[in-house]
Amino acid sequence: MKLGIIGLPQTGKKTLFELLTGSAPSPADAQKGSAGVADIRDSRFLALSRMYNPKKETPARIDMQLLPKLDPGTARDFRDVADADALCHVVRVFQDDSIYHVSGSVDPVRDIETVNGELFLSDLVFIEKRLDRIEKDRKKKEDKRLLDEAELLNRFRTHLEADLPLRTLTITDEEKKLISGYPFLTRKKMLVVLNTDDDTSKKTGLIESLSSKFTTMEIDIMQVPAKLELEIATLESEEERVEFMKDAGITVSALEQLSMLAMTSLGLMSYFTVGKDEVRQWLVRRNATAPEAAGAIHSDIQRGFIRAEVIKYADLMSLKSEDEVKKAGKLYVMGKDYIVEDGDIINFRFNV
Repeated sequence: MKLGIIGLPQTGKKTLFELLTGSAPSPADAQKGSAGVADIRDSRFLALSRMYNPKKETPARIDMQLLPKLDPGTARDFRDVADADALCHVVRVFQDDSIYHVSGSVDPVRDIETVNGELFLSDLVFIEKRLDRIEKDRKKKEDKRLLDEAELLNRFRTHLEADLPLRTLTITDEEKKLISGYPFLTRKKMLVVLNTDDDTSKKTGLIESLSSKFTTMEIDIMQVPAKLELEIATLESEEERVEFMKDAGITVSALEQLSMLAMTSLGLMSYFTVGKDEVRQWLVRRNATAPEAAGAIHSDIQRGFIRAEVIKYADLMSLKSEDEVKKAGKLYVMGKDYIVEDGDIINFRFNV
């Protein structure tokens, strides 16, 4: 799964990318973009690792793509994020006179509208080009599939011209096949990250205000004080990070909140496999069945699925060990129709 990071210049995109991937983009990346991999920050994974003290700890990961900088009024090229499953739009909210803003002032509403406008334009341009191509092809040979595609694209155009992103338009599975592989940006899930000052309490009500303003856009919005989070991330030990957050009045890292919201935007959830050899987090689509979740580990486990032995994370944390969970009758044996829940701890039984 891939998350594309976009936004205007000087908004903190590179800082956020470094936070998520642990790798700082080079100056050249401002022109050509940068790819990386981000570990999912999840306190449940850390707690399980402390409990089992395994030889190996493997968090789940999401691919990240940082788009080259966007300057208003210049030609856009979104090819680097065309295959992203969701977009993360970084919006500047912090005030700093030493860092210029490309539009001359800090205005999150205007900046969200500016970038949304570019995404809309990209989709509209693609639609016009594709409709022209279809018209030429239909002159050579009548094809019902081309006619159906043209009708769908005209619906898309009408929807976009009404200032509505394509992700808010419901289409059938057959219609999805018609546009499979097409780079429609506004069909992607959108996560807006407000890059704030260190004290996010000063921005109380901002998320609610923006969510109300953009209610028809179906976007998720959160605040991240990226500069402060980077300071926390660069501290040497977990103890130092915990102490720093405590002194700063931070109960949950914004980075963990961002990881969880990114997973939600991508339609994902996680489950865990545990043991002395390895504690590992796995990503699966929400509402995945037990065999589908097993397939995240290996197709053989999915193919030979017999049952799933499931422990709820909260039960394990409260009872302190697998033995106590079993004594309490809270180890559940589930069949192929079981819908995996976020945070499940699972041991799969299979035979191939």
